[in-house]
Amino acid sequence: MDLGAPLPYVGFSIINLIWAIVILIVGYIATKIIVSSFKRGMKKTKLPELVVEFLGRFLSTLLYVAIILMAVAALGYSVGSVVLGLSAVIGLILGFGLQDTLTNLAAGVWIAALRPIDIGEVVTVKGITGKVNGIGLMSTELIQPDNTFITVPNKLVWGDIIINHTRMPIKRVSVDIGVAYGTDLDRAIKIAMDLMKSHPLVLDDPEPSVAITALADSSINLQLRAWTKTEDFWTVKGDLTKGIYERYNEEGIEIPFPQLDVHLKEQ
Repeated sequence: MDLGAPLPYVGFSIINLIWAIVILIVGYIATKIIVSSFKRGMKKTKLPELVVEFLGRFLSTLLYVAIILMAVAALGYSVGSVVLGLSAVIGLILGFGLQDTLTNLAAGVWIAALRPIDIGEVVTVKGITGKVNGIGLMSTELIQPDNTFITVPNKLVWGDIIINHTRMPIKRVSVDIGVAYGTDLDRAIKIAMDLMKSHPLVLDDPEPSVAITALADSSINLQLRAWTKTEDFWTVKGDLTKGIYERYNEEGIEIPFPQLDVHLKEQ
């Protein structure tokens, strides 16, 4: 069997096919090595990790396209005709008004350049809250607290309000609690202040405070406000919520709950 003879219907030989497979395998491995080396080199600069990740993905996409074209050439086809065919397909897609790909790409460039979000930060976009896992050419990857992986098109990220929960180094923890009418408010506030000031993770500056937020139907609502490092936010919130409940119980301060009185009238 002549391995160099063209196969029927396809126009390329077994040798051409073997060379194409070799190019794809070697190219895939080489791309991984090149992109990895590129990222290591870029991380030595002052560029943010988000930009490095974006540039790495962009480079890998270009290399994969080049490898595919090399494999097509190894099969004996004209690369020029393939590029022309791809251009025609792209033009057809754009002709139908599907410009989302270019829009997402442009949005990804702006996100990487201006960095309203960064890798590892917890953000809310389009009502979805999660940790930023990466910014790709077309989409942004978020991981929710329950480890759900979510992909959001870049145009939706760039074109919407972004809430960044972890960009700032410190955050204010707010804990709401109600006390019964007739409670000595000065004493209730002092207990809450002592609780916050004694917590090791609560910052002295800005200093903690207690605000009276509402005179509700069945309670006077207080809000404990304590500042802490962003990474300690949930720890402090949990400790203060549990702590104020226990302290008020110990001190005999009533924490009321909504009640409904039903009066039955005899006919």
